[in-house]
Amino acid sequence: MNPLLDLLKKDARQSPAELAELLGRDAAAVAQEIAALEADGIIMGYSAILDPERHEPNRVTAMIEVRLSPERGGGFDRTAKRIAAFPQVTSCYLMSGSYDLLVMVEGDDLREVARFVSETLSTMNGILSTATHFQLKTYKAHGILQANETEDKRLPVSP
Repeated sequence: MNPLLDLLKKDARQSPAELAELLGRDAAAVAQEIAALEADGIIMGYSAILDPERHEPNRVTAMIEVRLSPERGGGFDRTAKRIAAFPQVTSCYLMSGSYDLLVMVEGDDLREVARFVSETLSTMNGILSTATHFQLKTYKAHGILQANETEDKRLPVSP
């Protein structure tokens, strides 16, 4: 692994000077390496990790298993790219196992997600079947444990 990338994955807000100090390197060299990683597309972007319970508590997330028939000369790629382009889709992965794609979708409510699946996704050419799973609670995301509730510090009582 690249130690600079490891540090950026943990906290991308650190300045090149702070990163250089942690790595024992020159700040200008670190800034240049970051620029090169961005130009090469290794660093694709930066984002904040938000607490969904506090930011958008009513937002609905679903994971959709999609089975599809591969296209001649394109396999799953063309269909996957069409699906990934929809604004409701936050992630789309080619999978091994009993289904071909795992599609992560977000919506304002259950109806919005259901409409997307029934009217848009399942009606696309090549889609054989879908299975939708709604996210009920997040315990860990992006490597961060979620602190959705205050922890009860009392000792358990047994009968």
